[in-house]
Amino acid sequence: WPEVTLLSSLLAFVLGPTRKMPLTASAMDFFQLFVPDNVLKNMVVQTNMYAKKYQERFGSDDAWIDVTLTEMKAFLGYMISTSIHHCESVLSIWSSGFYSNKSIALIMTQSRFEKILKYFHIVAFRSSQTTHGLYKIQPFLDSLQNGFDSAFRPSQAQVLHEPLIDEDPVFIATCTERELRKRKKRKFSLWVRQCSSTGFICQIYVHLKEGSGADGLDALKNKPQLHSMVAKSLCQNASGKNYIIFTGPSITSLNLFEEFEKQGIYCCGLLSTRKSDCTGLPPSMLNNPETPQSRGQYRIRMKGNMSLICWYNKGHFRFLTNAYSPVQQGVIIKRKSGEIPCPLAVEAFAAHLSYICKYDDKYSKYFISHKPNKTWQQVFWFAISIAINNAYILYKMSEAYHVTRYSRAQFGERLVKELLGLEDTSPSH
Repeated sequence: WPEVTLLSSLLAFVLGPTRKMPLTASAMDFFQLFVPDNVLKNMVVQTNMYAKKYQERFGSDDAWIDVTLTEMKAFLGYMISTSIHHCESVLSIWSSGFYSNKSIALIMTQSRFEKILKYFHIVAFRSSQTTHGLYKIQPFLDSLQNGFDSAFRPSQAQVLHEPLIDEDPVFIATCTERELRKRKKRKFSLWVRQCSSTGFICQIYVHLKEGSGADGLDALKNKPQLHSMVAKSLCQNASGKNYIIFTGPSITSLNLFEEFEKQGIYCCGLLSTRKSDCTGLPPSMLNNPETPQSRGQYRIRMKGNMSLICWYNKGHFRFLTNAYSPVQQGVIIKRKSGEIPCPLAVEAFAAHLSYICKYDDKYSKYFISHKPNKTWQQVFWFAISIAINNAYILYKMSEAYHVTRYSRAQFGERLVKELLGLEDTSPSH
């Protein structure tokens, strides 16, 4: 690890929506950039096919009639409403309790909604060539990805992480231990590549827990090579674009960063001697020095364009990067202790991760509350929630926002009303 200070130059980026939406664009217009009518029509076809096959096998259902596109939109609207009002069960809409909503309950009866929920499918049947565990939702995820790619140009700086998709804290505080144990059996891990300037989620990757063996979710949390696989999947469309990717300790590794550099992807990651793959890194930088350190002190070792930084601030923090020159100075500003000197890579990492945390705090509470038992349905509703958050980000960057200025909650309410076919066009309050 000799000292070399020449780093690759990085290009300027133009970020934002790829198309100009009209001033009169509705919440539905933005949502349908990602979930257009052809996708909804496929849901209608597949749901009706599944219902027919199900009844051929288990007996006819006299109460069932084929679902229509209008009903499918209303079905989605009811589900999405749980992301705004945070009711534990979508069926609360038709109840007489606190979460009842008579204004939308009249659009469809509860019994009809439950019938559609029973037969709802994205892919009705497994093909003989299908081996992937997500076959029931993969076409929808592929379509969603195409929508993300075509609608938005991300900034140069992006973050790989697991978004905050935990349970509603109010529910966790009030549920029984048995209910909580049941909810913790989520059989997948969801990772994203996210624009750190806007919060727009550019790519989704779902890792299934297909068993308790070496390839399961438990192994993913313990083996850096599996996190490396997640990172490569999330960045498969990023080659040659000179992106700077920020990563957490589980993904950060010298081998991965060197492989990404060959593809024109630059990295900056927090390193942990416990969680990270430290292969190829100098042991002297992984051990804490015996002499006391003062805040803001740091050591640097380099190998080509790669820098390993050990920075002290009430503890030792290590960073691996090939995106920032180690000789460039930065500063961390603390309210109580003022400015703490650091390399620019450390300042950049803290700034971008701080934005993602703010995004999670603001938008994670708008995830759909409905929690089905089937894994593919759990993934579907998480993906729909992400699509709505992305749609709102595009709305805020459009001229339509300066006309209506909806908050995230108001945008969600507008989308629900438009999906349900309600004519109210005034802003929600």
